Amino acid sequence: MNLNRSFFVPADSILHRLNPLTKLTFAFAMIIPAFFSLSELAPILVVPAFVAAFIGRVQKQYLSLLFRLILPTIVFMFVMQSLFLPGGKTIIFKVGSFDVAVETIQAAFLTVSRIFVMISSFAILLLTTHPSELMTDLTRRGLPSQFAYIIISTLQIIPQMQAKAQTIIAAQRSRGLDTESTFFKRAGALVPLVGPLVFGSLVEVEERAIAIEARGFTSKKVKTSLHEIPDTKFDQTLRWALVLLVVISVVLKIWLS
Repeated sequence: MNLNRSFFVPADSILHRLNPLTKLTFAFAMIIPAFFSLSELAPILVVPAFVAAFIGRVQKQYLSLLFRLILPTIVFMFVMQSLFLPGGKTIIFKVGSFDVAVETIQAAFLTVSRIFVMISSFAILLLTTHPSELMTDLTRRGLPSQFAYIIISTLQIIPQMQAKAQTIIAAQRSRGLDTESTFFKRAGALVPLVGPLVFGSLVEVEERAIAIEARGFTSKKVKTSLHEIPDTKFDQTLRWALVLLVVISVVLKIWLS
């Protein structure tokens, strides 16, 4: 049973050794063009995320995340938008009272491509960056601790809930709860699982708030860290190159429009 409270996968790779801010810049360098300047090329922007997964030696975890979390979400969104988006003129076929048109399929494909790029980019960040390193680096650069904590908590909420759910399921199984038989029995087994999951999460939030306050989380004095996050010349050059590429794509979009 995996009790890891984050998506981070330890490995010795170039991507793991990069500064967290560099990987965060990479994520936004993919997302901004996908949503604004290069929206028509959003499907192509998925390629850098795949390449980065292999460079970071996290391709197995990335593909697992892709098939278990990302693909079901975007497939559902694609079907819903293809059916319900208005404005379609070239009708392909009808599903009941709904028309599926070429224009709605194109719009739905563009939307899910953007979402895919966004989730994939952040997946690379989460798989190759430990949350504590990201938080330490952001606060060292002047980001208020409160904002850094919100960011890290948001990034960790899914793996934390998964780990807690697995713990509760194991505990309930040891008490004889049937969680592996028919669909209806498994659905009924969710009821005794939801309560401990929700209330346990609330208790954990309170305990964490007390712990971080005891460590001087809101103190205004400069904090030090036992683990210094390196920021090499290569990191700085790569960040500026990514920013420059985004600026160029935005300028070209404005110039050509």
